[in-house]
Amino acid sequence: MPKNILTRGYRSSLDRVQKLNRVQKAAFAGVGTLGVTAVALAAFPAGAQTTTTSEAAPAAKVAYSSQQQVMDVHADVADQLAGASQKIAAIEAKKEAAVKQAVAQKQAAAQKQAAAKKAVAERRAQETVNRSAQRFEVKQVSAKSYPNNLDGWIREARAIMAKHNIPGTYSGIHRNVMRESSGNPMAINNWDVNAINGIPSKGLLQVIPPTFKAYHVPGTSWNIYDPVANIAAACNYAADKYGSMDNVNSAY
Repeated sequence: MPKNILTRGYRSSLDRVQKLNRVQKAAFAGVGTLGVTAVALAAFPAGAQTTTTSEAAPAAKVAYSSQQQVMDVHADVADQLAGASQKIAAIEAKKEAAVKQAVAQKQAAAQKQAAAKKAVAERRAQETVNRSAQRFEVKQVSAKSYPNNLDGWIREARAIMAKHNIPGTYSGIHRNVMRESSGNPMAINNWDVNAINGIPSKGLLQVIPPTFKAYHVPGTSWNIYDPVANIAAACNYAADKYGSMDNVNSAY
């Protein structure tokens, strides 16, 4: 009789243990080896014995302990996920910062390149201006100057006449100047027929105003008393009427 009672008590305890195992497996599905091991240890503590007495009730405590452990595992998983999210966020932030830095560096490089190009263009423009100024200075220096006397007036007038293909030698011009005005650029004839008609002859070669105006040579003054302009206009008139001032030996 006692043997049968022990056997029935043992089987009853075994059935409860098996049911408890199924409950534990369902509770820890997907949690992992750590949770299963913890439940197994809670269900079968070291040195435990099964009996038929009312002390088998502590199974409820095992179930409560297992739920608390599941909650702890879930909390740990949640913490891990939160930590992973923070790491991902930190990585994304670093990537964004790297992109912004790359864009800023690219913009800075572009601005630096543009500034360098502008500096080169400005330097070349300044060099061009300097070369132009130098050429102008050389031209000014190379321009031939003539003394402010009869010799200088004749030579300057002949240089201008040569540009316009107006003939006349130095000696031919000098000879006629000395006969007409004695070399006085302000000379004026107030007694001949031209003076009577109100158009007196003026200047080195005694040219009347209408003739000076008609035979004026470009590049000379419009002042009839200007010695160079007077010589050039008179020689231009003589070339038209006599072939050259060299052919004039009297009033013309």
